[in-house]
Amino acid sequence: MSVILEDRPIETVREETIDTLIYNYSHGIISEHAFERRLDVATESNSHAEIVEQVKDLSPPSDEALKYQKDKQLGINYAAASTEDDAEMKVVSILGGNERSGRWVVPAKMNAVAVLGGVDLDFSDAVFTSQRVTLKVFSLLGGINTYVPENVNVVSSAFCILGGIDNKAPSIADKQAPTIVIEGYVLLGGLDIKIKTTIKEKFIAFARQMREVFDPKM
Repeated sequence: MSVILEDRPIETVREETIDTLIYNYSHGIISEHAFERRLDVATESNSHAEIVEQVKDLSPPSDEALKYQKDKQLGINYAAASTEDDAEMKVVSILGGNERSGRWVVPAKMNAVAVLGGVDLDFSDAVFTSQRVTLKVFSLLGGINTYVPENVNVVSSAFCILGGIDNKAPSIADKQAPTIVIEGYVLLGGLDIKIKTTIKEKFIAFARQMREVFDPKM
């Protein structure tokens, strides 16, 4: 006996729908406009029926290859920590700039210091070694910019004096997702926490990449 639609976990229904949309777009069955229009509903709706409605006229993926590639490219990167990775990382900027971006290893503990300078920490493609990362910040007349993907939780308890803290990152990712806990002080400076690329934008970029592979008319 199959479970009724409304009793299924909505995130499972959403993921299956998105996989079907990507599959059909990448094989040239639906247009880019239709794909993005339907993807909007699939990613934003909280109605099981409305989500499934987006693929009622489409066939599901014929194998797991595309889903495997999607999870590989868009999922959180985890790796076992080495002795070197276990060490506390310090990113310091004094009268200058310091940046971590691309595919870099995130230790469980980090320190970011900006004094009359700027620090940029981009976790978008980073490799996590722990589900909980503690980031201690100190900003004096400087700025610390933190970029995170949507599927990473962020909790900020930093203390601000005559400065600004702007947290635009969600804290409702999956329980298995990494959590970045930000602590410390911002004095006459700024701490910005934001999403660099949304998960929807990543879905679109991945679908376009797969279309170049599967659709011979591209």
